Amino acid sequence: MEPGSNSSKSEVAYERLPMMRVYKDGRVERLFGIDVVPPSTDPETGVSSKDVTIAVTATAAAAGATATSEPTSHVISARLFLPKLAGSRKLPLLIYFHGGAFCVCSPFTAAYHGYLNAIVAEAQVVAVSVNYRKAPEHPIPAAYEDSWAAIQWAASHCDGGGPEAWLNEHADFGRVFLSGESAGANIVHNMAMAAGNPELGLNIRLLGVGLVHPFFWGSDPIGVEALHPDRRAEVDWLWPLICPSRPDEDEPWVNPMADGAPSLAGLGCGRVLVCVAEKDVLRDRGRLYHEVLGRCGWMGVAEIMETEGEGHGFHLNDLGAEKAKDLIRRLAAFLNRDMPPLMSS
Repeated sequence: MEPGSNSSKSEVAYERLPMMRVYKDGRVERLFGIDVVPPSTDPETGVSSKDVTIAVTATAAAAGATATSEPTSHVISARLFLPKLAGSRKLPLLIYFHGGAFCVCSPFTAAYHGYLNAIVAEAQVVAVSVNYRKAPEHPIPAAYEDSWAAIQWAASHCDGGGPEAWLNEHADFGRVFLSGESAGANIVHNMAMAAGNPELGLNIRLLGVGLVHPFFWGSDPIGVEALHPDRRAEVDWLWPLICPSRPDEDEPWVNPMADGAPSLAGLGCGRVLVCVAEKDVLRDRGRLYHEVLGRCGWMGVAEIMETEGEGHGFHLNDLGAEKAKDLIRRLAAFLNRDMPPLMSS
């Protein structure tokens, strides 16, 4: 080694395989979910997509975080999806948040691009898939801030005067949904709680939210976590890493069922679908969330779907598998409930 050289540039501080490696100089090397597919018109489904940028000027307080956080100003991206139009009616709007432990993946990976194509085609919805900032460079609440800003950006189109024609012309702002996978489902819950706070001034109403394999956790093991401490240990590291300012695993952002957490009665939507998988270590947290919704005084309708024999995020690995198709059909039915019949132009 030469005198005066900085060895930290090549020294690993820690790694979380197979996701990422973090170096002592702060550099993050992501090893998973780094592929990028361009927007396109999908030949199989006819769904079109394009990328947009969203300017974020928000405080953490506006996303339900600490009121003392400094304002931020930056730009995030999102991918928009539009189905092959079969009529002139406006379509439900789905705002989607991808998974990846708050650390990896994006709307532009093949897995999430393909999943959104499938959902948009099956449900006939307009979708906005949000590329929020990632930990560890941007710890929680950065993802919440960006997600809230993206919802506000989408809402700016409700009178037909927003910057994006697809939303102005095709989105029905009386039928707005949020959905997400894993970390994205955690975001969905926290955004729905923010939407239920009238002081935050969201000018659209959320009709429903779909949480797929939600990332909720807690300090006391429940269900399968207690039976398999080795599987629990695989998850225990995550929250303190991505949210060092509030590392307690009973922080309401990650454990909305914890004692002292805000009541789920404040959830700002009319219906909820929770999807869990039998072999997912997070399964019992999703089940408990559904149970608490049913007894907390929330005035909506909660549904749950459990996929037997499958693990966390199984559907992303093979969208053509029958159980993946079942999940997509169930979510599509949730989004389409009470929709009027499709009328040709």
